[in-house]
Amino acid sequence: MGWLKKLQSENRYVVFFFLYIGFCISYIDRSAIGLSLPSISKDFNLAPTEMGVVISAFFIGYSIMQIPGGWLADHFGSKTVIMIALTLWSIFTFTTGHASTLAGLLFLRFVFGLCEGPYAGSCYRAIAEYFPRELRATFTTGILSSNYIGSAIAPIIIVPLILWFGWRGMFQILGVIGLIYVFFYGIFVKQSRPKEETKADDKNKTKYFLRLLHFSMIWKLVICAFCVSCINKGLDAWMPTYLIAERGINLKAVGYVTPIPFMASFLSAAVCGWVMNKYFDKKEQYLIAICAAMTAIFLYLMYNAETLFWVVVFQCGVYFFKACILGAAVAIVLKIVTGSIAGSASTLINMGGQVAGFISPVIMGYLVSAFNGSFNAVFYYYLMGAAALCAVSALLIPKRTEDILDVGEEEAENQKE
Repeated sequence: MGWLKKLQSENRYVVFFFLYIGFCISYIDRSAIGLSLPSISKDFNLAPTEMGVVISAFFIGYSIMQIPGGWLADHFGSKTVIMIALTLWSIFTFTTGHASTLAGLLFLRFVFGLCEGPYAGSCYRAIAEYFPRELRATFTTGILSSNYIGSAIAPIIIVPLILWFGWRGMFQILGVIGLIYVFFYGIFVKQSRPKEETKADDKNKTKYFLRLLHFSMIWKLVICAFCVSCINKGLDAWMPTYLIAERGINLKAVGYVTPIPFMASFLSAAVCGWVMNKYFDKKEQYLIAICAAMTAIFLYLMYNAETLFWVVVFQCGVYFFKACILGAAVAIVLKIVTGSIAGSASTLINMGGQVAGFISPVIMGYLVSAFNGSFNAVFYYYLMGAAALCAVSALLIPKRTEDILDVGEEEAENQKE
């Protein structure tokens, strides 16, 4: 068992690997509903607005647990919260396959969101636990690239499972996979804590977090995360339906086409932290504004493309630039706050994104219904408008003159005086 003790250490790369796989599983599980929605809607006879509500039910629960999940990770450590969250959401993924009514399905999706909610904050807390401050931006955007890998491979896994076992069997299999992951995570990952965290921080974490809320920069980043997630969550939820209804392709073809843009997001998230540190240090807001403008341009080109090939090409552009926005927003926070509130602070930004998760699918479903199945209003007014608001919010962020907005360390210095 010597090899196990060697691996079960504070090896940051072992931890990063497991966090990465866990995020992939979470995005495969949440992508399952969008890919199975055409089948579910037939079984439950759902209208477009009801389909949007089914997707949104998850994000209501998920957004509710963002800040509480980060708080739990800050107080009890990332490992404990991750294992509990993954166990519970895997159970509710499994039971989704047993839903017999629309009300039951909505309840299961809502509770699934509650259970998965703490995972993101716990991951960001783990980055602060195992990585020094100067590496956190790079590894934060690196871990976020897992979201797009998970979303990219989701159709490759989910579509065959639906075709072979039906949508109910697909959810049951995904639940079992999650429980297997929890077993190995518990064996190979050891709990740690940020090196700069002190015993005084343990008592003052809530105070540090409340002080953070007074900085306008944080709220502008929340708006940026909300806007880009309106695009992100809306497209993730409705692209399969859009491709089938508007572009006339079948479910099997969707399984081949859907993963491609997520690879562009993966590349963007993987390099975003490095680009941000090298070229936009203390002026990250300009990177966000540029990416928001490019997202709007590629949305216009994607919707007006005449062939499926060009739809996918321009969609890759949309996904590349929008991924950089969210990665930069979260990474900025981990650069400027003390590790003692890394979980809570990062989930404040993430909460802005997840609120969009339950609003965006419903709005898009309503707009599609209101315009007789047309996606014109969705793209021209809603998605492109969100990109424009993101750019404006980013440009309103003042340029930073200090590397650290460390409320915890600032408090410690005041106590010394």
